[in-house]
Amino acid sequence: MAMFVHLTSTANAPRIRRSGIRAVSHGQDGARGVYCFPVLPSYTLTHQWMRELGRFDSRGGKVAVHVRLDDEQPVLLGPYGERLRHGQRTVTAAEAVRRIGALDDPRGWEVFVPRAIGAGEVHRIRAAPKVVGWRYHPDAHGTRPCTCQGCRVRGEYGSRRLRERLPHPLDGPPPPTRVLLARIAAAGDPGDPVVLREALNWFWMPGRRRGPVDELARLAAHPDPVVRAVLVRTVAAWTTPGVDGLLDRLADDPHPDVREAVREERSERAARAVRAAR
Repeated sequence: MAMFVHLTSTANAPRIRRSGIRAVSHGQDGARGVYCFPVLPSYTLTHQWMRELGRFDSRGGKVAVHVRLDDEQPVLLGPYGERLRHGQRTVTAAEAVRRIGALDDPRGWEVFVPRAIGAGEVHRIRAAPKVVGWRYHPDAHGTRPCTCQGCRVRGEYGSRRLRERLPHPLDGPPPPTRVLLARIAAAGDPGDPVVLREALNWFWMPGRRRGPVDELARLAAHPDPVVRAVLVRTVAAWTTPGVDGLLDRLADDPHPDVREAVREERSERAARAVRAAR
């Protein structure tokens, strides 16, 4: 049996003891499952993801859930960036432990179990360390942090001082809508993906609640699935009439990443509605 550790909020511990770990994380190609890491002789490497995960969820601390998986259980293995590029490899759980244990530097690697983990597979649950591991990415210490919209965490400790000290070129008010639409039109048909993604990112800037849905709807047929996925993220928070119809269209997209983007954004919209009703 291969031993792995899954790091999660302390609030989830009672439910995990009772019914296991739910398959709520999203992996490569839209799969749902559980992220974990092999239990290695090095305590620091075993819990290396603690500080990075703590940046996004600090509710009452973390617990380390040790799970035993069958040696032949298929899992996805690779460093974090490979998941985004769909380059993770399917191996057995035992092979994942062997490969990671043989690496000179296994920081940033992850194992994805493409299913839920049953209560019978949970070996033990214990308090997890708070200050073990890296933040942002391995070897980030000593490098200039990025303050763009995609990298910074709103409300994070010291984020305002960091933005004041290291302003990002994309900070500040976005270009007017007419300018952005002109850039999209100048990109051609179907359009340069780089130019289109940049314009959509400006439309996505936090705080925007309405936008030109009718003018952007044609991008739902763009051949680049990344453009279509960015389009989903861009319009999902808008209250402009026509957004729901566009998301319905993209929900049937042939690419799994686009369909997954629609599911995630609709889930977030539902969560925002619940919070607003409280």
